[in-house]
Order: sequence, then structure tokens, then C-alpha cells
Amino acid sequence: MLYLVGLGLGDAKDITVKGLEAVRRCRRVYLEAYTSVLTVGKEALEEFYGKELILADREMVEQEADSLLKEADVCDVAFLVVGDPFGATTHSDLVLRAVKLGIPYKVIHNASIMNAVGCCGLQLYNFGETVSIVFWTDTWKPESFFDKIEKNRRSGMHTLCLLDIKVKEQSLENLMKGRKIYEPPRYMSVNQAAEQLLAVIQNRRLQGEEPETTENTICVGLARVGAPDEKIASGTLQQMATMELGRPLHSLIVTGTMHPLELEMLQLFSVDSSSFENNACQRTT
Repeated sequence: MLYLVGLGLGDAKDITVKGLEAVRRCRRVYLEAYTSVLTVGKEALEEFYGKELILADREMVEQEADSLLKEADVCDVAFLVVGDPFGATTHSDLVLRAVKLGIPYKVIHNASIMNAVGCCGLQLYNFGETVSIVFWTDTWKPESFFDKIEKNRRSGMHTLCLLDIKVKEQSLENLMKGRKIYEPPRYMSVNQAAEQLLAVIQNRRLQGEEPETTENTICVGLARVGAPDEKIASGTLQQMATMELGRPLHSLIVTGTMHPLELEMLQLFSVDSSSFENNACQRTT
């Protein structure tokens, strides 16, 4: 049996009872280590679960999945995922491969950022399409994520922006030379994401457009959701560009049309109450 087990958002104890029971009866336990990060280290998980964990990076899961699945054909194997198992498409691919090989699987769900964003007071059914904001480089500055935010805004919907994670990445030079040398991990912060959004807004204005999303659009920055040191801050996009929320992981929400209750909740986390009072672009239902 292959078990895909969600670990939740915070620490070792966020695993469900059902998930912990599955982990403890598995002979091999893999920890997926590239689509997200926990606030505790691998050692803390091993101590609580009573099991040795095998780190599974992107290369292993995407290129060596068959060897992992062959193990699941002869013994119970657990594949641990931060948040919920289906928060990333890679894990759907793992299930499809298992089915083709005739290997039974079981999914044990848990909380993820996709539903935990409700902690800021915005109602989950008012969210549109989720977007990913990637790190720009000197030569690559895609803006497609902004078009999705604009589409959501036109429909009055909020947008959850998942911020880029660079783990075990190679420089172009090392990649071309086949050297297994990796860059230090990088995690996009709320202020970095806001700076890129502001740059896109300026680019669009230079092209003669007036975007739905502006410097005065109310946004929400979230950091380490579910952890004891969770941080939530609300304010304008311009204010988010100077916001320091500490360690990763960060997420950003660009709001759409807000119900008065949503607005009242966001004001609990405001960096400056005048942002809400003076925001000419604020829309409520």
C-alpha cells in the first residue's frame, strides 16, 4: 500500500491520528521536501513519529518515482506531504503511476494553506483562481500571474498568491556543466511579491492600461500560518512592499469585493487603520 499523508501546516503534532497510525505501520517513510516547508526540522518529525524519514527531493520524486512505487508493491510505504497531499500536481502523478502499476493507495488529508487562509477573515468561497508568483530574474519577468489576479478582481473575487520556493536549484552554469552544485534555498517574502506586483502595475500603465489592481488595493500578508509565531498583516499593496513578516513561508492575498464582515475582520490585522478609511478603491457588498 502507498499512503499519501498530509502533515498539516505547523509542527510534528499537526499530523492527524489516522496519518500517524499509517506512518508508524509503514516500513519506509519518505518526506517530500520541495513544494513546501514545515516550521520544524526532519529530526523533530522522526522523534515524534518514531520513524526514520527519507528526504525526497523534486529530482527523486519526478525521476525515480518508479523505484519508490516498487517498494510500495511489496510493503507499506508512506509519502509525507506538508499541508495536504494534493496541494501539488506532482502528487497526482504519483497516484496515477501507482494505479497503472496496480499498487493500492490511500490518501490521508490535512489542513493546507488553501483553506487555512481563512484565518485572516476572508471567506473561502469568495476566492477565485489561486496564482503562483515566481522569482523574477534579470532576463525573465513573466506577468501572467497578474492577469489572473485582474480576472479575479473583475469578478469581485479574492486571489491567494502562493510565493516562490527555490530549493535545490542549480545555476545555469552548473546545470550546463552537469555539476551537482546547488544554490542556497530561497523563499519569496510578501514584500518581494508586492514589489513585483507594483512593477507590473507600472508596466501596464506605460502600455496605456489602468489595472483593476493598484497601489491602494487592500492586500493581506501571511507568514507561517498555523505556527505559534504566525503573522497576519493587512494594508495597501504599497504598504505590503515594505512589510517584514520574518521567516518563511509567506503568502499574499489580493482582495476583491469585500463583505462588511470581511472588512471588519481585516481591520484587526491592519498595519495602519487609515489605509481602510482613506482607500478610494475599497469595494464592499
